[in-house]
Amino acid sequence: MFSNETPLYPNEEVAQKVTDYAYAHSTPLPQHLIDYHAEGGKHERANYMISNMQAQFQIFMAKVMGAKRAKKLPSHDASLFPIFSPLISYFQRPIILTKFPVLEIGTFIGYSTMGWASAVGPSGHVTGLEFSPEYAQLATEAFAKNNINNIEILVGDAQESIRTLIHHLHQPYDLIFIDADKSSYPAYLSLILSLSPPNSYPINVPSLSYPGSHPRLLRPGGLIIADNLLRRGLVADSSAANPWSMRNGEATWKEGDLNALKEFNDAFVGEKRIESFMLPLWDGVGLGRLRD
Repeated sequence: MFSNETPLYPNEEVAQKVTDYAYAHSTPLPQHLIDYHAEGGKHERANYMISNMQAQFQIFMAKVMGAKRAKKLPSHDASLFPIFSPLISYFQRPIILTKFPVLEIGTFIGYSTMGWASAVGPSGHVTGLEFSPEYAQLATEAFAKNNINNIEILVGDAQESIRTLIHHLHQPYDLIFIDADKSSYPAYLSLILSLSPPNSYPINVPSLSYPGSHPRLLRPGGLIIADNLLRRGLVADSSAANPWSMRNGEATWKEGDLNALKEFNDAFVGEKRIESFMLPLWDGVGLGRLRD
């Protein structure tokens, strides 16, 4: 339609029916995800979880941009190109590159993490960062119960985990999902950019010393997805016109979250290395493609 406005639904009842219709006419989620979402709905912090429909969207996005990684080189290549034999030998190591690595900042009880794991498949890999040992334990138990073996959870401060993780990566991530403490969103973005310098070599080869071989967190063309960027619409309009403005200070968000999200949103659209798009869906979802 011509206008940027979306006056498609006259009331909440119709809006819900349209949403249900769209959900039913999108590729269905694996049953184990639907079941775990229902189970997670009983948690006292269930509002921390993304919806089933947002999970559909994120899985779709991961598959759309699902770049495949190089496989092990045949052994005769080293003899044909002796000058490259050190590099070829490196790539013939058993820790060779995974198909589609995803980093999730803020795992909670692991529902969205399981969605990424489903999207990338058994040959892909998901790293989840979670501050709470309690939430991380619930997530780990859910992975085991559902026979999911391509997820690794790191417990602790996410920024510190990333600074440690970068020295152990053998390839940059293809996708980074941010859904953690909102006050740290600007810091997460800054850290991602600083650890993904432009014009650096897109594969991490720490055992070789040549220009551009330093570790990199997110590959060129990689995707950043950030959740909760509109926070009940308050980031865009916190006036009395927004009913949620009267509930500011509740447990739904912490003091200072809105300012941090505004700072993140301004940096996201203002960063010359990021091509961004914000979706006014769910609680506000930002997409950013990193370019060098």
